[in-house]
Amino acid sequence: MTDPATLSEAEAANELMRLAREIARHNRLYHAEDSPEISDADYDALVRRNAALEAAFPHLVRADSPSRKVGHEVAASPLAKVTHEVRMMSLDNAFADEDVEDFVGRVRRYLNLPDDAEVAMTAEDKIDGLSCSLRYEQGRLVRAATRGDGQVGEDVTANVATIADIPQQLAGEVPDLFEVRGEVYMAKADFAALNARQEAAGDKVFANPRNAAAGSLRQKDASVTASRPLRFLAHGWGAASAVPEATQYAMMQRIAAWGLPVSPQLVRCTSAAELLAHYRTIEHLRADLPFDIDGVVYKVDRLDWQERLGFVAKAPRWAIAHKFPAERAETTLEAIDIQVGRTGKLTPVGRLTPVSVGGVMVANVTLHNRDEIARLGVRPGDRVVIQRAGDVIPQVVENLTRETERQPYAFPDHCPECESEAVAEEGEVDVRCTGGLICPAQRTERLKHFVSRAALDIEGLGEKTIDEFFALGWLESPADIFRLRRRRSAILEREGWKDKSVDNLLAAIEAKRAPDAARLLFGLGIRHVGAVTARDLMKRFVTLERLREVAVAAASSEDAKAELLSIDGIGPAVVEALGDFFHEAHNVAVWEDILSEVSPPPYVVETKDSEVAGKTVVFTGALETMSRDEAKAQAEKLGARAAGTVSAKTDLVVAGPGAGSKLKKAQDLGIPVIDEAAWAEIVRAAG
Repeated sequence: MTDPATLSEAEAANELMRLAREIARHNRLYHAEDSPEISDADYDALVRRNAALEAAFPHLVRADSPSRKVGHEVAASPLAKVTHEVRMMSLDNAFADEDVEDFVGRVRRYLNLPDDAEVAMTAEDKIDGLSCSLRYEQGRLVRAATRGDGQVGEDVTANVATIADIPQQLAGEVPDLFEVRGEVYMAKADFAALNARQEAAGDKVFANPRNAAAGSLRQKDASVTASRPLRFLAHGWGAASAVPEATQYAMMQRIAAWGLPVSPQLVRCTSAAELLAHYRTIEHLRADLPFDIDGVVYKVDRLDWQERLGFVAKAPRWAIAHKFPAERAETTLEAIDIQVGRTGKLTPVGRLTPVSVGGVMVANVTLHNRDEIARLGVRPGDRVVIQRAGDVIPQVVENLTRETERQPYAFPDHCPECESEAVAEEGEVDVRCTGGLICPAQRTERLKHFVSRAALDIEGLGEKTIDEFFALGWLESPADIFRLRRRRSAILEREGWKDKSVDNLLAAIEAKRAPDAARLLFGLGIRHVGAVTARDLMKRFVTLERLREVAVAAASSEDAKAELLSIDGIGPAVVEALGDFFHEAHNVAVWEDILSEVSPPPYVVETKDSEVAGKTVVFTGALETMSRDEAKAQAEKLGARAAGTVSAKTDLVVAGPGAGSKLKKAQDLGIPVIDEAAWAEIVRAAG
């Protein structure tokens, strides 16, 4: 990321404009639509970048700056609007121990306290839910509202009445008016059960418990909310006719006595060291807590000091959220299963006790291959640390119980699907089933690959449906997908299928009758022919018929082989794989069968003159304004080649938030690295 000090005012102003729009968009997706596209860590990175630019260029702070806003606007919501009597604020974030120590120091300096004066604070887990304010009058619940933009929220009174944790009448002596504030959430186990019910009914499944809670609470029909297992934890208060205690900790105990749940992890600490120790305790407990958390919140304990400290634009000076690294968590490896892929590769998959990583529930993790299992020394029952590589793919990074006495895992030497021998070829680490197309797993996996997003991208034809239709004998090869329209009546007779869902599926299939030739080629699952290689081949040969002609000829013609090898990125392994594919009669039958059902147009990529024409570009990290596929398509239109890995042949790396090993490798090799905004400038300059 470019150092703000090196930017011109114009560059800073442009980036601030982009960040304001992008952060507003992600706020809308997260708060209003319950469908976030990026992790909390990536969102925090955007906010930190905006703050750094505003600190360097304070005169450029925009009226719509994210630093001035809380939550999201609720104008488009169908729910009634509620104006908060006391604004619902957000919290500033700390990401390192030093940030916490600085926070305590700022509090001490603001209050003009001596260095040895005790500054007591509360510390509690920061639950990842939907903020909600409960207004009680004479102890009776009269209104509930979401945070919204902090000033105006949504009225969810009827929905909150269905949540068992929230009493309609408080116990004991209660002020005439008191607004309890906290988080509506969904427990991990309840979330898993809800998604199972949703999937069985053919309804939308939720990405994570926070989305499920938000979507459930913000329903127009309270009966829908009532059917969802929502919970509530209180963490503070808003408007109040009286506050009967003098400290945050005592007041939270009072709220608990009134009948509202508060965090069992709430403690009172008297130093930064104690705060950090409790942070570590909660971090260790994180995976095993029944609900998702994303950090620990610290608050100045004395309420008179809170009042003196007051607020900045959108957050109190007396509180801060110490965020967890979003990409890692501890859990238990419950089992190791073997999946057989479309090429026969045996891939070990770890089955985990479900744990939230970066806002996503992770229950499975790839263990890659036999050698990786040996390197990690993992066995069922081990305690492991997992992370989402590039914040996307879960992986095991550490075995915490490696020294525990336990039998090592024995990697299978036969295919679990067809019992054929499973072997590793010389020089390869991957173990593969030798059964070929007699192996049902390879056949179904090839079908799943064919309809995947990067291939034909047929919506509605998921893994379970393919498994179901394959078992019925309806799907033997990719071409059979396009014959499913003849089975409409039979599909309707299957459990879970209705007229609309069947028609939607068939329409999605028919929409792919003229598919992109490179996507179709990639979808056939030819070994060594990935998405980028498929595009490179089609750019040279234009039609699939011509590609086949040259690939077949390459087996006996040096000229044909040389023509293939002249394509940048095509090596002997690809040439051999293409030859092997067309040598097999059953593969040729599949090829001809699918081309009898679909008619891909000639593959022509219109390119523009640009500064990256003829260069190899790698995209890494979280792209904020476009999908990875869109970025690669842009590169191709600019005459560049979009590669998936960084090497000495790479000319440029475009790095977004969360860029990891690829960015480091680029830096080690001295390859130029730019951010997404700079890439957008290259695209715009090319017209």
